Amino acid sequence: MSKFWSSFVKELVPYVPGEQPKLANLVKLNTNENPYGPSPKAIKAMQAEVSDSLRLYPDPNGDRLKHAVADYYNVQPGQVFVGNGSDEVLAHAFHGLFQHGKPLLFPDVTYSFYPVYCGLYGIDFKAVALDGQFQIDVDDYVRPNGGIIFPNPNAPTGCLLALDAIERLLQANPDSVVLVDEAYIDFGGTSAIALVDRYPNLLVTQTLSKSRSLAGLRVGLAVGHPDLIEALERIKNSFNSYPLDRIAIAGAAAAFDDREYFEHSCQRVIASREAVIAAMQDLGFEVLPSAANFIFARHPQRDAAQLAAALREQSVIVRHFKQPRIEQFLRITIGAPEQNQALLEALKGIV
Repeated sequence: MSKFWSSFVKELVPYVPGEQPKLANLVKLNTNENPYGPSPKAIKAMQAEVSDSLRLYPDPNGDRLKHAVADYYNVQPGQVFVGNGSDEVLAHAFHGLFQHGKPLLFPDVTYSFYPVYCGLYGIDFKAVALDGQFQIDVDDYVRPNGGIIFPNPNAPTGCLLALDAIERLLQANPDSVVLVDEAYIDFGGTSAIALVDRYPNLLVTQTLSKSRSLAGLRVGLAVGHPDLIEALERIKNSFNSYPLDRIAIAGAAAAFDDREYFEHSCQRVIASREAVIAAMQDLGFEVLPSAANFIFARHPQRDAAQLAAALREQSVIVRHFKQPRIEQFLRITIGAPEQNQALLEALKGIV
């Protein structure tokens, strides 16, 4: 702790990302990366941008990408915001939409960046307990609040909240922004973007890191009422008016345009997920229903921390969270078939 730090910095508790070990022959199933590469059309579009044009600033509004997103979801470009990864988009939403003197509500088991942002921006929050099956109960969110946020599917559980339940949540909270964080929606759910024209308090965020295999590019987006988007734009342009570079805009737009590749890639992950779930259940694991590119599982006779350590000894890395209610679960990314097989073979030897 430096004497030059402000008191504000001293009190921050930063987010800790998943481990990125640099080991040979590693089966890396801890960070929810897509096992399949980006669209070849996206790669080609990015390669085309590596030219003399890089001496020029990119479009500060990212209009090419906004139009691609708007076309894909059948909304207006003015309903779309783009940023440097969905975490930046979320940060702007926390800063611009959730500071209202009442607690922000989110699940007690959820994306661990949410309380970090609350600490960064001085936002009071209330963690609302998931039910006994680790599901969100909409009735628990009918209380005074300064906003509501949750991932759908939830992370790290992978459980999905149905679209009609999201609509009931919106109807019960007309005076609060409800942010649905859809990092994993393409692996088994229906996007709440279908509701944005009917609910001006709904903001939906997404990332290109998961289903579109562009985690290394850092592109995120939000879709909602133009008034909500304007709030995000005002913060962006007071912080960093050029969040996306020319390569990122080109690659992300092309990824949205290549629908066939995207849908095929998602279906491969979904098929693998269902196969892994069945195989792990045969090994005695309890696996929560997942609509994501990962599963959340526990074994009734095996300690999760010991399981993670035993897997690591066989060069298989999974995510273990040392926090109440889920300390006996492992979050396991769905990998390529050979990675999934290595996982299952290792588990057979352990359990």
